[in-house]
Amino acid sequence: MHEMAVTQSIFSTVLDYAEKNDASRVLKVNLKIGKITGVVGDCVKFYFEVMSKGTLAEGARLEIEEVVTKARCYSCGQEFEIKDNFDLVCPNCSNFGAEILSGKELFIESIEIERNLVENQNRAD
Repeated sequence: MHEMAVTQSIFSTVLDYAEKNDASRVLKVNLKIGKITGVVGDCVKFYFEVMSKGTLAEGARLEIEEVVTKARCYSCGQEFEIKDNFDLVCPNCSNFGAEILSGKELFIESIEIERNLVENQNRAD
């Protein structure tokens, strides 16, 4: 259930950004979540919707890009995708061991807001 804590952190960051940028509301939040983080996107969406009620982020779209896990073999340098069983055996040379290249991501890629435009009412006398 660590998705609740993750979502709280995301939500706080989104609200801070919105407030610092004089937003009237948050329109969309784009996240990148790597597969090996173990974070379930649907849970994040659910918690974000619950947390956002009555705030600038209420009704905001939460878009999640799931990043596949890729690795580079220490022996031959071949890059390959790691499946759900987290097998680090290189499909090219069959040696064990690889550097993880992607799949650990967990960040806000962008936040889209709407601002209230205040017209300058200065008039010449």
